[in-house]
Amino acid sequence: MGAISTPLVLVLLFCCLVSVSQAEYLKYKDPKRPLNVRIKDLLKRMTLEEKIGQMVQIERSVATPQVMKKYFIGSVLSGGGSVPETNASAETWIQMVNGIQNGSLSTRLGIPMIYGIDAVHGHNNVYKATIFPHNVGLGVTRDPVLIKKIGDATALEVRATGIQYVFAPCIAVCRDPRWGRCYESYSEDPKIVQAMTEIIPGLQGDISDNSRKGVPFVAGKNKVAACAKHYVGDGGTTKGINENNTVVSYNGLLRIHMPAYHDSIVKGVSTVMVSYSSWNGQKMHANHFLVTDYLKNKLKFMGFVISDWLGIDRITSPSHSNYSYSIQVGVGAGIDMIMVPFNFTEFIDVLTYQVKNNIIPVSRIDDAVRRILRVKFVMGLFENPHADISLVNQLGSEEHRQLAREAVRKSLVLLKNGKSAEKPLLPLPKKAAKILVAGSHADNLGYQCGGWTITWQGGGGNNLTVGTTILDAVKQAIDPATKVVYNENPDSNFVKSNNFSYAIVIVGEHPYAETFGDSLNLTIPEPGPSTITNVCGSIQCVVVLITGRPVVIQPYLSKIDALVAAWLPGTEGQGVTDLLFGDYGFTGKLARTWFKTVDQLPMNVGDKYYDPLFPFGFGLSTNTTRY
Repeated sequence: MGAISTPLVLVLLFCCLVSVSQAEYLKYKDPKRPLNVRIKDLLKRMTLEEKIGQMVQIERSVATPQVMKKYFIGSVLSGGGSVPETNASAETWIQMVNGIQNGSLSTRLGIPMIYGIDAVHGHNNVYKATIFPHNVGLGVTRDPVLIKKIGDATALEVRATGIQYVFAPCIAVCRDPRWGRCYESYSEDPKIVQAMTEIIPGLQGDISDNSRKGVPFVAGKNKVAACAKHYVGDGGTTKGINENNTVVSYNGLLRIHMPAYHDSIVKGVSTVMVSYSSWNGQKMHANHFLVTDYLKNKLKFMGFVISDWLGIDRITSPSHSNYSYSIQVGVGAGIDMIMVPFNFTEFIDVLTYQVKNNIIPVSRIDDAVRRILRVKFVMGLFENPHADISLVNQLGSEEHRQLAREAVRKSLVLLKNGKSAEKPLLPLPKKAAKILVAGSHADNLGYQCGGWTITWQGGGGNNLTVGTTILDAVKQAIDPATKVVYNENPDSNFVKSNNFSYAIVIVGEHPYAETFGDSLNLTIPEPGPSTITNVCGSIQCVVVLITGRPVVIQPYLSKIDALVAAWLPGTEGQGVTDLLFGDYGFTGKLARTWFKTVDQLPMNVGDKYYDPLFPFGFGLSTNTTRY
């Protein structure tokens, strides 16, 4: 018995040693190994099928654990408004994301997926999240420190739902407000857009000064991977037509639209999203020179390049009419991850065929996968693939709402204050007999937040999410003895017969996103103009504009006593009343030129013929009455 047991022990010991040596041999799973060693070790173990799977991003509605495992899918996203359930809690989001992640971790190599979402003014798809002002307002602040704090808060709220990757910031330089995405742009001035890239270290964490240029950086599980978008020239299209053609010289492209990408890369941005638009007739999704030669080789960007939603499909017109060609030129241009987002088996089959038949070289696939793995390793996704449940209380926290309120205060621009400078209307007295609040946007949280809020296009009403309307903020701000009368669209007889001390009129654009927001006339929809006319023609009034861009206001200006551009302020309406009633003074200066008529467009600061209604940099100030 003893003679038999000794060899048995030796055999078992040998098996244990073999097992331990095999575990040590998986260098890619060891966080102490150098980054490039881990990438190289994992890449050499991967089959072509596994590599192509990493390049695929699919929509969460088709991302079952079984699909993740069978096709080795590298990434999942929520399209605009795509949620696990209506008004889903942070815990529900986490359960969904972790369930998808378990599918990825059950694969042979256990490569975790990365989940992306549009968090473009806070965690805007998620119920009860803090909704910050859209970028058009944040550019007004010219405050990189504030913008970094917003990035930090957004990262925590995104991580609170188990998500690790955001499709933000948009660093477009909007040169024509007729563009439906102009509110996603900080400014027409590339210098302001450059300064606002400070949101990236807010989202990702601060990269060290001695870090190699171009290497992506994410500080840990309280931070998210960011995405600079849309590369490049998206804000310069002819007449502001979305996804259209940007006609500008190479030098003009570098001078206007490229600078913020330099800053983003220096700050360690993890990913760059390609624009639907074209540059001088060539689709950006097919532009090898700008994606590979310039972004990757000249700027030394080492993160991954991602397509936009169905971006490679739209290389052809009609979309998807020659998918094999689109894949060949899109992947060939240097796009690493493809936002498919539904027909992933077709994409995988076509790309596999092209690689096996030497249409696309394996080296191009390896470059793409190497970049994707670099981001996943850098952000600690292999060590912490699952959500941290302890962060759920960060969603819509009071601290973040106070930060958003501060951002609103700093983003408002006072364009007019009194019929004459000697008789300013603002700040308004809190104590008055009776005041009127009017307008379609006074008691409408959805309108106040704009597009990309809960759903892709946004919506109206007060049931979309949680926040404070401007009407509610007025009621909270005024003296208890002051009577507030709300009438959305009063006629002039009502206004004249009620002996109001003054009126606050809040009107503007209805929510929109992308092409749905393209406008050649830039007028405020009715009943906005009628409300201005009826109210401001009868009593002293301040008009607060809720818009994603400058709009036609000159015809009504003489009737208006005070005019405030509030942009799309988000959920914290008290930030507006903080200024109206003088608890804080107005400080915002226009980061966009305000035109007189649309016939002048495009018109930007520095143009030879520059005759605006309110010039770039304009903004009146008021003193605080708080003390």
